[in-house]
Parts: sequence; structure tokens; C-alpha cells
Amino acid sequence: MKIALILENSQADKNPIIFNELKNVSEAHGHTVFNYGMYTSSDKRRLTYVMNGLLAAIVLNTKAADFVVTGCGTGEGACLALNSFPGVECGHVANPVDSYLFTQINGGNAISLPYDLGFGWGGELNLRYTFEKLFVNEFGGGYPPERVEAEQSNKKILDHVKTITHRPLIEVLKGLDPVFVKNTIDDPQFAEMFYANCQDQEVADFLKAL
Repeated sequence: MKIALILENSQADKNPIIFNELKNVSEAHGHTVFNYGMYTSSDKRRLTYVMNGLLAAIVLNTKAADFVVTGCGTGEGACLALNSFPGVECGHVANPVDSYLFTQINGGNAISLPYDLGFGWGGELNLRYTFEKLFVNEFGGGYPPERVEAEQSNKKILDHVKTITHRPLIEVLKGLDPVFVKNTIDDPQFAEMFYANCQDQEVADFLKAL
């Protein structure tokens, strides 16, 4: 699985800690992590939580990534932003139990963490244990056992609803302010990671032309 880490400006300086914990846990399960930044608070590109949503939608819909880890101070803004885009099902995850239940009950493709809430001494341990619980079992397995059938049915219904209520990503991109889109992807490391993994040539061509 290809996992994308995306951080907005208020959490940029935590990037090394978050990336290190995510990378170590993910690689132990055979996954690869791509760090899409922000990398430091002094980065030229200033991602907002709304930009997080757009960037997550771009990498998920084009299959440049299979899963996104993002967040903001509370995790709420980034979660709302991601869920406003097609092809993204993001859960708000604050601890290992949240992480496990989200993967088993909801089976989404993104999580948003509250990086400012309780992130003090031992904060990296909560990150580590939260990331570990992402990979305990296959996504969508259900919990508790007697609720599995209903949960899996609801997941299929939600997936169908999103295909009706959301437009294809390329239509969304063409309708957005091109400056906003360009500022979201205006980073050399984005180009290096994204275009090598993108499986949607139409989206790739659109972004390159900005």
C-alpha cells in the first residue's frame, strides 16, 4: 500500500516526528510512505487544511496513493476538507482505539489526527500505537462480530451515495480557482513523487499545464 503523509502549515514542524513513526510502522507491514509535506514551517508552499483536502483527493483518485494520513490542530478542519472531495472517506482519529475501529467499521482511505491535542511528553508514542492499529487486520473486517454484516452493507451504500453526490475529480479541478490548485501542488517533491505514481493521465496533464 502507498501511504501519503500530508500536513498543513500549523503542524509542519512536527513532520519529522510524524513521518518517522508512520514510516517505521508502515514499512514493517510492507507499505511505502510518501511525504508530501509541509516539511517545516519555513516552506515556501503554505498548505492549509483545505489544501490538504485537495491534495488528498488528487493522490487518492489518481491512485498515486492508497491511503492518506493528515490532520491539523484539532483534526476536525482537515477531516471536513477531505470529506468534501470525491473519492475520499476520511475519519477523525485521536487514539489507537479510534484507529482500529475506523479501519474495521468504516474502512475508509484517510485519517485526520488532532496534532495539537495532548501532544506533549510521549506524543510520539500515541502516534506510533495509533498507526500500528491501522494495520492489525484487513480494512472493513467489522467490529463487533455480530455487527459485521450491517457495517459492510452500510459501507457499500455510502460508497454508492458518494458516487451520486460527488463529481469526478477532473471536473472539480477544472471548476476550482487555478491559483488555488497550483499553490497546492507547487513543490518539487510533489512532482517527483506524484507523477511517478499517478495512474490518471488526464489529471496529470491538467496539473502539469497549470
